[in-house]
This record gives sequence, structure tokens and C-alpha cells, in this order.
Amino acid sequence: MENIRIQDDLYMYVNGETIENLVIPEDKPYAGGFADLADGVEKIMMDEFASMSESKSYPNVYLQRACELYALAKDADRKEKHGIAPALKNLSIINEINSTEDFSRLYKTLSQKGIPTPINIGIETDMKNTKRHLVYIQGAGVILPDSSYYKPEMAEQKAQLLGIWAQVAKAVMAKTDLSPEDQDKYISDALAFDEIIGSLAKTSEEWANYIEMYNPMATSETAGMLTTIDFPAILSDLFGNVPETVIVTEPRYFGGFATLFNAENLGLYKSWAYVTGLLRACNYLSEELRELGGAYHRAITGVEKMQSIEKFAYNLASGTYSDPVGIYYGEKYFGEEAKKDITEIVYQIIATYKERIKTNEILGEETREKAILKLSTMGVKMGYPDKVRAIYEKLVFNPEDSLFDVMLSLNAIREAEMLSKLDKPTEPENWQMPGHMVDACYDPFVNDITFPAAILQAPFYSLKQTRSENLGGIGGVIGHEISHAFDSNGAKCDENGNINDWWTEDDFKRFEAKVNAMIEQFDGIELPWGKVNGAFIVSENMADNGGMSVTLDIMKNTEGASYEEYFTNWARVWCEKARPEFLKMILAVDVHGPAPLRANMPPRNFPEWYETFGVTEADQMYIAPEKRIVIW
Repeated sequence: MENIRIQDDLYMYVNGETIENLVIPEDKPYAGGFADLADGVEKIMMDEFASMSESKSYPNVYLQRACELYALAKDADRKEKHGIAPALKNLSIINEINSTEDFSRLYKTLSQKGIPTPINIGIETDMKNTKRHLVYIQGAGVILPDSSYYKPEMAEQKAQLLGIWAQVAKAVMAKTDLSPEDQDKYISDALAFDEIIGSLAKTSEEWANYIEMYNPMATSETAGMLTTIDFPAILSDLFGNVPETVIVTEPRYFGGFATLFNAENLGLYKSWAYVTGLLRACNYLSEELRELGGAYHRAITGVEKMQSIEKFAYNLASGTYSDPVGIYYGEKYFGEEAKKDITEIVYQIIATYKERIKTNEILGEETREKAILKLSTMGVKMGYPDKVRAIYEKLVFNPEDSLFDVMLSLNAIREAEMLSKLDKPTEPENWQMPGHMVDACYDPFVNDITFPAAILQAPFYSLKQTRSENLGGIGGVIGHEISHAFDSNGAKCDENGNINDWWTEDDFKRFEAKVNAMIEQFDGIELPWGKVNGAFIVSENMADNGGMSVTLDIMKNTEGASYEEYFTNWARVWCEKARPEFLKMILAVDVHGPAPLRANMPPRNFPEWYETFGVTEADQMYIAPEKRIVIW
């Protein structure tokens, strides 16, 4: 871009002209990079859904059900006929809660009906024995994007956003048969209950340290915290017995649970459950209510217009039947040649990682062997799974029901399936992401990486791109996900995904020094939309650093390697243009750093950056050698 030197701003040098010409869709908070690929997949699959629905020709029964749900969700006249009634009928159970004892007795029904509750009970993998499941409990979420908004220094922004929420709630509540006075009281009570939640709930920064979620307690000890409800009776209703152990993910929240949920606050809870439950239901009611109910989210992300009914219907159906939709997309739009080539790149990166671990300055011999073992046993899921999970056999609905009731019934099926897993072994073969999703992940409790077919396209990856471009794009992302095995969270899990202290004390001290240096490198950076919290995004920054270090190592042995192509494509994949409201919110809730920093910060730590573009201390993209960080 004119007047921008690559030595001063790699991100804008590569992406400036593109960003200038990008138009953010009216129904989206951002455009470019991941978003453009996701929009492309969305368009392809919307055309597929339209074609299948028109011809009544379906590849399998799962896609038939998905298309039937798609048709139901985009039938505006039918949704208008049902109106708000299905949601109000569902919420009427709240009237039966006249005591905390009633709440305990009705908890299972409330959960099945999707009624918001101050305690959420689920089944997850035991983080210390990943072959089995345990009961986990979590608190309620806040109305604002994050509980950090409830701190005194955020008072002005908090008041502004809650004011918008109250206006949205009032517009939706006006569609009920409650009097205006009751509507105002419900909203006031809901905000009062939310205020208490905000004082207890974890912030996104606290959630980012996911190892700290693991707080196993005897059920009797947990019940001693939850004195205002009959916790053992609730568990017995859900599971047919009272499990011995519960994982308490939010000790502060549940330590203060009795101040949140008690006989005095029961009215506040009921109003909160009604208002937030009604707003949550709006998506599945009439188009007018979908627009009214979505206004708060659009306001905090800066989105101008709600999704078209066709997009909404597709996203609802493809999300509900994500496995079969992803497999269909992968089989049709992702070739075997590409799968073979990308898999080769993955194993080359893993092999290079092992070699780098052997000479890593942090690790002693004992820890090094265990790190290499973790890499050797890492699972690789590329493209899409071979088959759909058994749950999809059960996801059957009555197409004569309202959309709200259909979604309620499908969610109840999923909840029952989840609860049934308590005494069953875990299923590490399951995919965390469907084939049509533009994303990738590392699962620390399985020790595997997943790369859906949808992300395996340009600019991340293409058979038409050079190997240097592919290494700077998808190679860096693959290296990033592998690096999560050794980030500030992943380093605490072993090759089987179990939380396990497999480091020597001295090795871990050296590792933590690197973590702190990475925090410092990012912490406090001022951006037009806010200040960066280095501790919050440290795991993702460590992963970016690892992804670059391992792929630059491969570049040394790549025939015809072009570092210009490598760094250019590294920056290109992070190209993004976003709305100011969204950028401000994402700083508070997203563990990933802002796109310009993801492009510009990692290269500064590596000599290849300086050698390729002649970067000196006179340039903005320069870091003094003693401040450069290479972890893996």
C-alpha cells in the first residue's frame, strides 16, 4: 500500500488496499480472511440446500431432515401464525416456582425446556482421567458480553449497554400479555439478578485458564455450598443416582451461590429467567420477534441488519445437523489429492517439531522425552469424519410443530444424550468441528488437532500456491494448533490428555519465564479500540510463535523457498475489516489477539524476518535481540 513500508507494518503493507476496498456485509460484524471463506462456504451450501429442497432428492436421511428444518425455519408465514405463543407456553412453568424447593423439584424440567437457571449441570471428560466422564457444574452467564464489564472502571460502558438491553427487552415484552407496569418490574428484577451474577461470575480472562476449571469436590461438600437448593435431589432426578464427585468450575460463584439464589431473591430469579428466556426464544418465533430480539447483539457488535431468513434458516439447519452437512461438504468440495498433500505437511511439521524439541533450551532430557511422546501420539483429523455420530439417528422432529417446539425437542434429545454419558467411556474419535467450518483446533483432553475441509483453501492452502505460501498460511496455522499442546494450558496435560505434572521443577520455571516474557511483549499495546491484555491472550500468542518457528525451520529445507512469499501469506490470512463496536467487545471476550497483532508481532521474533526485508532498529517492525522470544 502506498506510503506504508513492509518494515514498519507488514499487516497493512500486505492488506491495506484489500481492507480499504472491503465492504462489511450489513448482517456481519467483520469481513476478510476467515469471514470471507466462511461466507463462500455458506453460499455454496445454501445453494445445495435450495437445490436439494427443490428436487426433493437427498443424499441421505440426515440431509433430508436438515432440509426439512431449513424449510421450516424460512417459512415466515407459518412462524407468524404461531407468533410468541409457543415461547410463552414454555415459560409458563416459571409460575410453578414458588419456593427454592419447587426449583429443585422442577430443575430437570426447566433444563429440558431451556429455561435459564442459576446453575448449569452437564457431563464432560474427566480432565485427570480422559477415558471417563464426570459431572461438571457452571454458573449462569451475564447479560453483558463479559463479567469484566461489571467492574467499577467499566461503569459508563456497562450503563450504556444495559440501557440498550433494557430497551430491547421492553420491545419484546410488549408482545406479551403482561401490563406495562409488570413488564418494567420484570426487566428491573432481571437486571438486579444479573448484577449479582456479574459480581460472582468468572471473566473471560479467568476462563482462559481452563485447567483452573478442574476443582473436584465430593457431592456432599458441593451440596454444603449450595444450601438454598436440594442439590443431591437434583442430581438424582438427572441421573437416577447421586454421583460421588462433582467438578466445580467456578468456586467463587458457587461459594456465593446462597447470596444469589435464595427465598428473598426468588422473585428476581423468576423475572430474570422469564425475560432472558424470552429473548433467547425470539430467534425461533416470528420474523418480527427475531428482529426485535436480536437488536441487542447487533448493537454491541455494530451489525446493521439481521440475517436474511434464508441465511438464518441455513445456519440453523447446518448447525443442528453439523456432522452430516460437514461430511457432505467435505466429500464434494475437498479432494483426495489435497487431503494427501496437506496430511504430508502436517506430519512434516510434527516431525520438525520433534527435532526442535530435542535441542530446546527450556527442556531437560526427562521432560524432553515426554514432550516428544506427546507429539508422537498426537491425533490428526483432516477434512471431515468418516461417519456421523449416533446422536443424529435420534434427531428426529415433527415437521407439523412450530419451529420453537421443534428446536426445543431437538435440544431435549441432545441434553438427554449428554446426561446419559456419565457412566460411558469417552469417544476421542469424535470431531470437535464439522467439515464445513472455517476454523481449526487442538483438543488438550484428546491430544489431537482438527482441520475441517472448509479452512483448507486459499489463502490458507491451495495446490496452486507455492509451498512457501502454504507454509506461511496453513502451515503456520497447523504449527499453531500443535503448539497448543505446549502452551500455558496444554503444557499441563500429558500425551493422553490428562492433567498431569510431567515437567521437572526447573524445566517448568524456565517455561514460565517464557510465558511471562510473551505476556510482556503484548501487554498494554494501545490500539484505536482499546488496550491489549497480554495475560488473557498469552496461550494464542504462544501458539502463533510456535507455528512460525516450526514452519520457518521447514523453510530452510524447502526447495525454492521464498521468505517473501512466506511472510506475505502469513499476513494475508489475518486480513480483517471489523466494526468498531465488535473490535471493542472482542478485546474483552476473545482469547485470540487482534488480527493486526497476529500478523505483525510473531515475525519480529525471528532472524529470517530481519534478513528478508533488511529490518533495522530504525524500523517499527523491529524488536531488540534480547527481547525476541522463541519458545519451541
